[in-house]
Amino acid sequence: MLTTRDLMTENLIALRNDDSLLAAKQTMEEARIRHLPIVDEAGAFVGLLTHRDLLAASVSRLADIDATTQEEIYAGIPISEVMRSDVAMVTPDLPLRQAAEVLLTQKYGCLPVVACGKLVGILTASDFIRLSLELMDALEASERLECAAAEA
Repeated sequence: MLTTRDLMTENLIALRNDDSLLAAKQTMEEARIRHLPIVDEAGAFVGLLTHRDLLAASVSRLADIDATTQEEIYAGIPISEVMRSDVAMVTPDLPLRQAAEVLLTQKYGCLPVVACGKLVGILTASDFIRLSLELMDALEASERLECAAAEA
């Protein structure tokens, strides 16, 4: 049986809750990620910041604010003021099917993986899509073998 550990990303990029939104924005852009786990000084998971959260915290483009001013605003806002702390979490040993069900019912597109209060990984919808593609490839290969055996 596959577990969350089998699919999760372990080499995480995470920021602390006292880092600024500017640090979060720059980190997300550089790493090309949409979900940023947030930890405290002890490494315990305390929340999640998404790309949508950043957009919601920005000054509207209609206000005609230039990028430099927006970055100055972001620099003065700690992540803790914008992050979500009501995030569903899973453990590394949770069966993958159950993790998929949790992911479907929550709205953030990812699941932080926590063991003993510490962030140990993250599981995203993209991880499940990659797994689905691998399974479809295996199924198609199996069907080709069955057809070849039936024709022989």
